[in-house]
Amino acid sequence: MLAKAMTMMDCVRLPARALALAFLAAALSGPAAADDDAPMGKDGLPTYIVKDNQVDRGTYNGYRRFHSVCHTCHGFDAAGGSFAPSLVDSLKRLSYDDFKEVVINGRQVAGATGDRVMPSFGTDPNVVQHLDDIYRYLKARADGALPGGRPQRIGS
Repeated sequence: MLAKAMTMMDCVRLPARALALAFLAAALSGPAAADDDAPMGKDGLPTYIVKDNQVDRGTYNGYRRFHSVCHTCHGFDAAGGSFAPSLVDSLKRLSYDDFKEVVINGRQVAGATGDRVMPSFGTDPNVVQHLDDIYRYLKARADGALPGGRPQRIGS
């Protein structure tokens, strides 16, 4: 039997379809990261790995995301600033769900010196899409497992 000859358009469509199927398969299968890339605790909450002052990929990404957006108010290493409190202290008592609520929806607190406002970051993809990683970094700092400064990634 003779096979139908492929046209130039068939040659273009085939790789595009294969690529689209690959993206769809990856999206449906979930993250392709290893357990050490973005660890989860037994309780299903994001956690961190710190070994010899080196951190997992998720915690490192959290450090990067925090210092690209959040540090302007919350200070370097999350130690607090003139506009916002220390998240190292806050994460000692703030649950993961409460943390997400504040970051996504914002918060307004009346104080003796006036209202303090945390804006909503629910529509900022640099924050909301990396919320678990930011939490990992802040929780590692709050638990005393990670000192201040730029951490190194495990295996780098």
